[in-house]
Amino acid sequence: MKRINVIGTSGSGKSTVARALASVLDYPHVEMDIFHWKPNWKNASDKEFLSAIVENTSGSNWILDGNYNHTQSVKWANVDTVVWIDYSWIRTFYQASKRAVIRAVMKKENWPGTGNVESFRKTFLSRDSVLLWTMKSYRSNIKYYEKILKDKEYSYINFVRLTSPAETRKFIASLASERK
Repeated sequence: MKRINVIGTSGSGKSTVARALASVLDYPHVEMDIFHWKPNWKNASDKEFLSAIVENTSGSNWILDGNYNHTQSVKWANVDTVVWIDYSWIRTFYQASKRAVIRAVMKKENWPGTGNVESFRKTFLSRDSVLLWTMKSYRSNIKYYEKILKDKEYSYINFVRLTSPAETRKFIASLASERK
């Protein structure tokens, strides 16, 4: 495991798991959202976004954190492992809700230099709500990733599907013990 992409529905814990993996493996952690989000919640152009992914995954080892399925051909060009955080709907929605509330209360900038902060209005009363996105995408993500797991095109990738926090802790602990 040298080049890893951590995927999962928004709120599943991708960034938390990616940071833990990066710490245990001593690999750089690359968060895709940093390249995607611009000031005032604008999206980076595809060219800019894809270039940033290529540039930041050109090393011999890294942990890439994020989905953005339209980037798959680029982000999986050199990946050897995909870690899928596939927790239950209730767990995922709880985590997404908790994170959204904490971010709205703390008013901490999500990605440096963007000025983008969560608000209760954006979280609970907007069509762009991350909670609404989590509700909409949860089931379709499962179908999509289950299909990918079976696709011969991606047979070169080691897929690790983690379905609970306990399973995730065990997986990370096993990697830590291998490194000793």
